[in-house]
Amino acid sequence: MDISRFLTALPVYNEAHHIDDVLDQVVKYSPDVLVVDDGSSDGSAAILARRNDVRIVTHEFNRGYGAALITAFNYAIEHDFDVIVTIDCDGQHEPKLIRRFVQLLADTGADIVSGSRYLSVLEKKSAAPEQRRRINYQITEYLNQKLRLDLTDSFCGFKAYRVEALKQLELTETGYAMPLELWVQAVCHGLTIVEEPVPLIYLDEKRSFGGSLDDPEARLNYYHSVLDRSFARLPSTCSQFTE
Repeated sequence: MDISRFLTALPVYNEAHHIDDVLDQVVKYSPDVLVVDDGSSDGSAAILARRNDVRIVTHEFNRGYGAALITAFNYAIEHDFDVIVTIDCDGQHEPKLIRRFVQLLADTGADIVSGSRYLSVLEKKSAAPEQRRRINYQITEYLNQKLRLDLTDSFCGFKAYRVEALKQLELTETGYAMPLELWVQAVCHGLTIVEEPVPLIYLDEKRSFGGSLDDPEARLNYYHSVLDRSFARLPSTCSQFTE
């Protein structure tokens, strides 16, 4: 697979404390970097404006984590990149792994290389908050059962995608559950998935999801509602996954 052009994209919402440190590392490992500023109101935009080494797309208002990723995917498609790598901008991902993810796409022929904090124990720098680990486990097991997958981490934001494969997806979920919609569509379209271990890093265990989603049960219900809608939208050719 040709990986001559790859883009690293970071969704950003109110990350003024982390942006410069993270981007200083990312630009060392990626020739092209895109930041999707999802309507930040904490000064993130002003920090980004001072940089001339990254591309910036700005949402006028906060549209959601999923919306920022969809914007990044569309940018990669429109600008003819071969691969897009996504990482978060909160310091939980290690930019030095970017090129490894890109190379794994080439070596394995996969469509998606997905980071996993639980596939194997690398350098464990912190512990996952218990309720987050529990929900991740429950949703991951549900996806494995429904989609006949063997995932260990359905929510890790560190991923590499073959851009040509992304063109097959019609993603609409704008919130935190968009990766779940992506898994459903990816399996329906026969995309190949490889997991790659990444260190478990939580710098802010009390980080807010926003509003009602800070309640674990409300968040779990939201995830299931998105999955229900995602399965309901599948074409008849994927009926085996709706039974």
